[in-house]
Amino acid sequence: MAMTSLEELRHSTAHVLATAVLRLWPDALLDIGPPTDAGFYYDFDLSHRFSDEDFAKIEAEMKKVVKENQPFTRKEVSRSEAKAFFEGKKQSYKIGRLGDIPEGEAISFYTNGEFTDLCAGTHVKSTGEIKAFKLLRLAGAYHRGDEKNKMLQRIYGTAFPTKDELEASLKAQEEAL
Repeated sequence: MAMTSLEELRHSTAHVLATAVLRLWPDALLDIGPPTDAGFYYDFDLSHRFSDEDFAKIEAEMKKVVKENQPFTRKEVSRSEAKAFFEGKKQSYKIGRLGDIPEGEAISFYTNGEFTDLCAGTHVKSTGEIKAFKLLRLAGAYHRGDEKNKMLQRIYGTAFPTKDELEASLKAQEEAL
């Protein structure tokens, strides 16, 4: 199913979030980071417990990634190449996600700067197209939604094409509370 331009923007912003978190906490393990109706999220496994105070640091790093105007590039890889890549990065959740892709279906990576993710896409052309985003909240999320699995740290955020749209959305959410 094709993504809307807003979904592409939000999905791309999730990748920028993961890029920033890995720069700040290189030992972070990554699971998934999809767009949602209200924005995006990304699930992380790391010993550091995120706090609301971390949001300013993460957002500042995200702004650096955006300013770098990194292109999003897609590359199809074989299953063995993908497995070897994520084994080399010690990204066990990504190796597990490879098993979700049916045999014979394309396996694709999307790369921006130093960050490469297992991803079907799609994305904006470059990080520089991301003009307005905000990290919203933290939550716990069981890996694959199963309470028998490890609890991961989920960071929720939102993104819009313009700062005005972002501010209007944040104001509407605040007024709804």
